[in-house]
Amino acid sequence: MTRLRRDVTGLLILTFATGLLDAVSYLALDRVFTGNMTGNVLFVGFALTGVDDIPLLNNLVALGGFVLGSIVSGRIVPRGRADDLGGRAQATLLGCAAVIGAVALVWLLVGTGVHVVELGMTGALAAAMGAQVSAVKPLGNSDITTIVVTNTLANLARDGRLAGGRGQAWVQRGAAVLSMGAGAAAGSVLLTAGGGPLAVGVACLLVALVVPLLRLRPGTV
Repeated sequence: MTRLRRDVTGLLILTFATGLLDAVSYLALDRVFTGNMTGNVLFVGFALTGVDDIPLLNNLVALGGFVLGSIVSGRIVPRGRADDLGGRAQATLLGCAAVIGAVALVWLLVGTGVHVVELGMTGALAAAMGAQVSAVKPLGNSDITTIVVTNTLANLARDGRLAGGRGQAWVQRGAAVLSMGAGAAAGSVLLTAGGGPLAVGVACLLVALVVPLLRLRPGTV
């Protein structure tokens, strides 16, 4: 497996996990995203103008958790471009998986009936997503950010042959968009079939799986 293919595979798995968690958080944690902060910013704007059924506090907690996670990860993970994730980045991703796993356990044992618990789970998942995206920044792949696909879609269209471009990187860009959507679909199915703890637990396993994958030396597979 080449370094590029290894990195792209790992980032696509994280993108899938983000779509999964966003589906679960939106459908089961009262209309909030834990990865897509653009949506939460919009929801905050809606809530401030009095739109019904848009929870202001939940979205503010998600935004705050995401920023906090990014700050902590930014302090831990060295800046700059790197061919491989260093030990600190790997530890950060494992920490993200641990936080997500803890949320799954709390959800299983306590449920979401208590609003404070729901807010805590929302903030924890958002913090894990914020830390995750900062941890993989050194890989330098601007087409697969793992948390949003807006810029990826723009690049896919702008550089496509219909726009006069050469169609470069269209495979990984298209795969990123599909991974996010597939993750959301999987999250919805898992939530319906097995409940929130199962869906979040699957996301935990996916994030943990990425660490050994990104540690593979190019050419070993």
